[in-house]
Amino acid sequence: MDEGRVLERLVARYSPSGREAPAVGEFLRLARELGYFARVDGVGNGIARIGSGHPRIVFLGHIDTVDGERPVRRVRGRIFGRGAVDAKGPIAAALVAGVDVGGPGEFVVVAAVGEETDSHGARHLIPTLRPDAVIAGEPSGWDGVTIGYKGEVQLEATFRGERTHYSSPWPTTADVAFQWVAAVNAYARSHASESPFRSLTAKTIHVDTDRRGGQETVRVLVDLRVPPGLTTREVLQDLPKEPGRPERNVLLTVEAVEVDRTNPVVAALMAGIRARGGRPTLWRKAGTSDLNLVLPAWKVPGAAYGPGDARLDHTDREVLSEAELRRSIGVLRSALTDLRGALSRPSGR
Repeated sequence: MDEGRVLERLVARYSPSGREAPAVGEFLRLARELGYFARVDGVGNGIARIGSGHPRIVFLGHIDTVDGERPVRRVRGRIFGRGAVDAKGPIAAALVAGVDVGGPGEFVVVAAVGEETDSHGARHLIPTLRPDAVIAGEPSGWDGVTIGYKGEVQLEATFRGERTHYSSPWPTTADVAFQWVAAVNAYARSHASESPFRSLTAKTIHVDTDRRGGQETVRVLVDLRVPPGLTTREVLQDLPKEPGRPERNVLLTVEAVEVDRTNPVVAALMAGIRARGGRPTLWRKAGTSDLNLVLPAWKVPGAAYGPGDARLDHTDREVLSEAELRRSIGVLRSALTDLRGALSRPSGR
């Protein structure tokens, strides 16, 4: 099957988080046409399997995208549209690559739902899949491998106070909230290093104000990106609690993850890149992925890989060239072959 057409069909099914079903249906049809056994699970994840037995290698992609439907076009060897990079390109590459890989074992391609929100698709898979290795389907470029993701804390702080005259020496409730934001930023700067990946960072995502009579309420949503070596629990414990003693609602916590560059998945992907004349680049990213959740639970070798320029994630400029898609398919074929061999040996367990 034409690999470009596989991606085009997936991208043509607009699938923002919470509305993935049409794209999952297309994923299942494509997988079956390619020879996979495919089904949908209890939370809506698409799961395609080929082969059987040990080792089981899972390619954990995600089918959901951010909001914002874009025209789908295939022009001069390039495919445009929402999700072409993040992350239907990696899913398309995995589906095509898995067909021609011989040897022992089972290859599982997952089109997970909800990755862009709360990762409920991946969370559902943790107790049900028992892989021997995992590759997260995220754009790294055909010649790149991602070996680390920062963690994340999303926290909403609510400040309540009474209205004061603007000429008063007393701070407004908004002043108190902004003082707290400044203290959070200062706390993040105290954990800075020369490496952005090793630094704690903080951003204010949203501020909402409300006044009812003499009562003022200010809600502030902050997002902190947490480096390896620092846990989300430590961040929440150490965050400034003054001024104002705000009410806190923790919306999200995800721990950082970083894998050894010598683990079998990274080694196999790097060998596949070199075999196609590439020079592998190892990436450590400030964002998060489903890899943050599944690796600590499954405790198996892993990394993230997929075609596409990650700088186009979540933008209206998403485009993937068919040449890069083909290169990544070749890399995955080689990597899966090598990985099956390595994990089939007793020392690979």
